[in-house]
Amino acid sequence: MTATADATGNGTVTVSAPTTTTESTVTGSVARSVTVVNPVLRVAPASLAAAAAYFGASLAFHADVSDVASALAAGGDPGFVVLDSRSTESWDQGHIPGAVHLPTALIAEQAEQLLDKSVPVVTYCWGPGCNGATRAALALAELGFQVKEMLGGFEYWAREGFEFETWEGRERRTADSLTAPVDAEDCGC
Repeated sequence: MTATADATGNGTVTVSAPTTTTESTVTGSVARSVTVVNPVLRVAPASLAAAAAYFGASLAFHADVSDVASALAAGGDPGFVVLDSRSTESWDQGHIPGAVHLPTALIAEQAEQLLDKSVPVVTYCWGPGCNGATRAALALAELGFQVKEMLGGFEYWAREGFEFETWEGRERRTADSLTAPVDAEDCGC
């Protein structure tokens, strides 16, 4: 790591991390040099400006389960509507209380009757292994809606211990300690 100061006297830190290391091995009487590539740094980190732009943009496109739950639990108008883009069978199995049910295949024909274009929409589907919420968000954006995707989907909503509705009524599961803090209000992130 190198430290430098700019013309105004403000210190800046430049981190230089090698992406490869060289190891010498001796086999019999022949010395060989082998380059070992670190898989994390095989592709160098983005520039500071590119990283800030990317991560800033990511937050403009995504919300996480805990933030959505917190905003909904605060009471009143959260300033957005939650949209479940899954099938009716999936909706009946469990959905976020107060969510609008609109399967992705029906967005083009029904979104403008069910949603207000002045209110941002947060889409969700099953979970991280499903891109249904992404497809729904794209369909809504193409129709002129402001939209974010809820990372983790219904899976993480249930795994983090938030209440959900089924065709039989409301349920809540014990939070999975791998997805939600134990004995704390929030994860601190």
